Amino acid sequence: MLGPVAYRGDMTTAPLLQLNDGTTLPALGLGTYSLDDAEGTEAIASALGAGYRLLDTAVNYGNEETVGEALRRSGLPRDEVFVTSKIPGRHHGYDDAITSTKESLARLGLDHLDLHLIHWPNPSVGKYAEAWRALVDLQQQGLVRSIGVSNFTEEHLDAIIAETGVAPAVNQIELHPYFPQEHMRAVNATRGILTESWSPMGKRQAPFTETPVVAAAEAHGVSPGQVILRWHVQLGALPIPKSATPERQRENLDVFGFELTPEEIAAITALGRPDGRLFGGDPETHEEM
Repeated sequence: MLGPVAYRGDMTTAPLLQLNDGTTLPALGLGTYSLDDAEGTEAIASALGAGYRLLDTAVNYGNEETVGEALRRSGLPRDEVFVTSKIPGRHHGYDDAITSTKESLARLGLDHLDLHLIHWPNPSVGKYAEAWRALVDLQQQGLVRSIGVSNFTEEHLDAIIAETGVAPAVNQIELHPYFPQEHMRAVNATRGILTESWSPMGKRQAPFTETPVVAAAEAHGVSPGQVILRWHVQLGALPIPKSATPERQRENLDVFGFELTPEEIAAITALGRPDGRLFGGDPETHEEM
């Protein structure tokens, strides 16, 4: 959790979080799912101009070229921007994962990824440990700076750690007020793994009008969206909200100048629902190839 700071309203970049491999990531990033082609390039370049320094893409998003073009258009030094991509289920074999990573780098126009994840474990296929061994080797080769997973359960995490002795730096999971993931956040924390939040606002069922969110927004003079993102930050999670609107991009990034009270955090967390997932994305059954 970040310490208390006075609200300034002029935060232009996110502070850095330390990972278990000694590297760092910005404490908030930009999700790029569905940001593609010329409009996507403009939106991502806008976010970089607003101060975002972490971009999240994936092979299955089909927009790695767009992300790479936006990064080049921004004119920012490569070492100032952290780029994440993800290996799809169809590339879980060891050799396939190596090839997939090199193809991602070619599409992005980069010589290394700052963070590379296994997108889903796809347990019925049973090859996610092969993909993890490939990531461990890719990190040693310098093609990937940090390695992690997405949508992994406790069982999946323990399996890859037992096989390689290497814990992921990041586990990116569905996390929002309607699905606060207390168990998986604790699982990640005990293994030194940073929790990263996909769909941090909750997408179509975003809880902007829920009483605890509205009350906190009024108390701190911020928007409901800023309250939700600040909730993630204070939980110790790294949110990656998506927005193509410059004003909203700037607003989403400006969440490091105020602090929610423990009571506000608890009230927002209490919005969690047993059926809070956005879709049937249970990692034990949902698979993406």
